[in-house]
Amino acid sequence: MVTRHWIALLVLAPRLCTAGPPYVTDDPEPTDKGHYEIYLFSEASGGRAGVEGSYGIDFNYGAGENLQLTAALPIAFARPTGEPSAHGIGNIELAAKYRFVHGGESGGWDIAFFPRVFLPASSDRVGEKHASLLLPLWFGRKLGEDWSTYGGGGCVLNRGGDSRDFCLAGWVLTHQILPKLEIGAEIVHHSADSRDGRAATQVGAGLKYDISDSLHVLAYAGPSLQNIADNGRYNWYTSVLFTF
Repeated sequence: MVTRHWIALLVLAPRLCTAGPPYVTDDPEPTDKGHYEIYLFSEASGGRAGVEGSYGIDFNYGAGENLQLTAALPIAFARPTGEPSAHGIGNIELAAKYRFVHGGESGGWDIAFFPRVFLPASSDRVGEKHASLLLPLWFGRKLGEDWSTYGGGGCVLNRGGDSRDFCLAGWVLTHQILPKLEIGAEIVHHSADSRDGRAATQVGAGLKYDISDSLHVLAYAGPSLQNIADNGRYNWYTSVLFTF
């Protein structure tokens, strides 16, 4: 059986209007009320042990002035070196982002609570077989016309099998270098998520390009910096975003 700490992958891989995806770190800005953001995404991490990742759909709806509802369906895959590949439905995600401090319009900080439930995977070969819960706080603000920064973190209740509770934190700085192009840099850390796991730190660079008002392309890539033999050497993410 192929095993994988999929909760860590999903929170560390992996969400926009002006922030969130393609970065691991999330932002406090919810989808606008009555609007939709739909990502068709793929992401992976890899190294000498092989490549693991997922692809699927990430659906977001602005249910209120400061409330976003999220559902994500990943198809997980694992291609371990020297072993057969595996595919299957991963850990489905259900979430709600609530922004309870809205200071962005006056140049202050936005703050949001974004709990996420990860359901047990239906596949016998990929994904965690137990439910998990992420409880994070995210902070963000504009830095003038073209710069913004956001970050925060939280902990995951991740009990089942060899898994254990763990915490994560990350921060992002972005710059709108062209009217349709935004770039950014990120650093992320999470503690060990299993009894035999190791803590991980990674950095990455991302971009968002607006093809039109409703169609966007996002990409992200970066190396691991800590315990590379256990956590993989690199991570990447790509998506097409539809907004309406």
